[in-house]
Amino acid sequence: MAKIMNFAGTMIKNLFSKPVTIDYPAKPAVYPERSRGHIEINIDDCISCGICKMNCPSGAIKVDRTAKTWTINRFDCVQCGYCVEKCPKKCLHMVPGYQEPMNKKSEEVYTKPEVSDPEANKQDASKPGEPDTK
Repeated sequence: MAKIMNFAGTMIKNLFSKPVTIDYPAKPAVYPERSRGHIEINIDDCISCGICKMNCPSGAIKVDRTAKTWTINRFDCVQCGYCVEKCPKKCLHMVPGYQEPMNKKSEEVYTKPEVSDPEANKQDASKPGEPDTK
């Protein structure tokens, strides 16, 4: 009976105070500074050097230079941020928040878009033997 009486004060206090939780779907969550999130890549800036792959302790990153793809397995990634620190082009960054839950394991594959050579386009546009006036 004494234990119930000790809890009664806490129960009455919580009954008349504001809720500790927030309305998550209505109000977005605020993540504290330096909180871990998930890795994102700007594939246009990536040079496919593979340094992120070599520094990933869980082996979640795969880089294929010939296919120009960068792949991450979100279930294997431990969000340590080593790949972000080691990237020489700074195309990787940590985004605060979490990935949406999935019902099966999958890998996200990013393919670098083909960049056409502007010099080759200039030569094709001008007639042979005539100087380019641009």
